[in-house]
Amino acid sequence: MLSVGYRLSPQAKFPAPHDDCVAAYRRVVSHRAQLGADLDRLAVGGDSAGANFAATTAIEVAREGLPLRLQFLLYPVTDFTGTHLSRVAFGEGFFLTEAFIQVSTDRYLRDRSQRDDPAASPLFAEIPTGLASAYIATGGFDPLRDEGEADADRLEAAGVRAIRRRVGDQLHGFMNVVGAGRSSRAAVREAAGVLRAELA
Repeated sequence: MLSVGYRLSPQAKFPAPHDDCVAAYRRVVSHRAQLGADLDRLAVGGDSAGANFAATTAIEVAREGLPLRLQFLLYPVTDFTGTHLSRVAFGEGFFLTEAFIQVSTDRYLRDRSQRDDPAASPLFAEIPTGLASAYIATGGFDPLRDEGEADADRLEAAGVRAIRRRVGDQLHGFMNVVGAGRSSRAAVREAAGVLRAELA
């Protein structure tokens, strides 16, 4: 497993972090022998903003014809326009707030015109031939829930296999909260099982 040290906003704004992730994936493919990478068992993944970069990377490498088996997307940011109902319903009092989302968006994007740029918001991207299957996990009380599930809908409509999982009683970031309660730990085990099976 490799972790990409992409440039961070606000010092490096869009599209720099996206470009870094795509460049890192190209490097994995071109240096596969040195890295011991199996081109038939490659995945990209992340949570929240990291899932956004994984999704946009998957789209770009599919356009380039590079191999990719799976997008592993945990409560992804897929739409910076912020029009989904869960952003209103859970935008206050459920850990991740709408105010924080707006501050993060303003630090990442240069101006509002970039909010629907497909390289920033994968929900607006044309789906290329050969796009990898996706595992998309969302939380029932996450402001990002609806945009993640809309992405799964869009992939399925285009014929891309999407494995979706809504953990109904959870907030944003629940994969990192495994010390209390049962559903987070169960979700982590399930996600790990999907990753293991998909790359087998």
